[in-house]
Order: sequence, then structure tokens, then C-alpha cells
Amino acid sequence: MARKHDPDFLTSVELEFMSGLWTIGLGTVREIMANMDAEIDRAYTSGATVMRILEQKGFVSSDKKDRALVYSPVLSKNEYQGRSIRQMSKSLFDGAPGALVARLVDDEMLTDAMIEQIRTMLDNKLEKSND
Repeated sequence: MARKHDPDFLTSVELEFMSGLWTIGLGTVREIMANMDAEIDRAYTSGATVMRILEQKGFVSSDKKDRALVYSPVLSKNEYQGRSIRQMSKSLFDGAPGALVARLVDDEMLTDAMIEQIRTMLDNKLEKSND
């Protein structure tokens, strides 16, 4: 049975391709694949298929230049991260951002330096909101 794709979110393979595209800003399938941190070498045809799917989902747009399609992201990595975090907060943490942060802070892989970095970010956010 084929898996239904959520048009609002990226699969792991799609995210690999988007990360490659975000790195270079715009490019052909070959250029995108050359800038990916993929653990699997993929055939050009597979890459072209992924990029076509990303265009159908609205994550990229393309323009024909000479004989190749040149892709550009429709949304930034930052915009996608924000959307993903909001959805994760909504679906896994009942829409409570505090529960998401609490889970992150409770994670044993978080070092003291990482916790201090989070504290600094929160302090800066609080200072800005008090201005």
C-alpha cells in the first residue's frame, strides 16, 4: 500500500534535497545533489523525481535555463523549521510550547553548555518583550 504524502511536511529524503538546495540557494538537480550530506548515493533520475515532487508540494519552483531546470526554494529553511516546530508542538505536546521545551531540557543528551545557551536565548527574548 502506497504511503500518503503530507503536502505540508518533508519526508527524510525530501529534506535532504531541500537542505542541499537551501545551501546553494538555487540550482539544477546535479548541483543540489552535489551539495547534499546524503549518506546514500542516488541516481540522477531519483533526484529529478524528488525535485518534481517538491515542486508539486509547493516547496520549490523551477525555471528552465538552457536544457535544465533550475530550482529555487519557495520557503526558507527558517520558515520550514518554524512551521515544523509549531506542528510538533500542536500534535505531540497538545499545543503547549512549555511542554516541548520541558521535554527538550529533560533530554539527557543536552549538555550544560546547551542549557546555558537556551537560558541566554530565553533571557534575550524576555528583554525584547519588556522593551
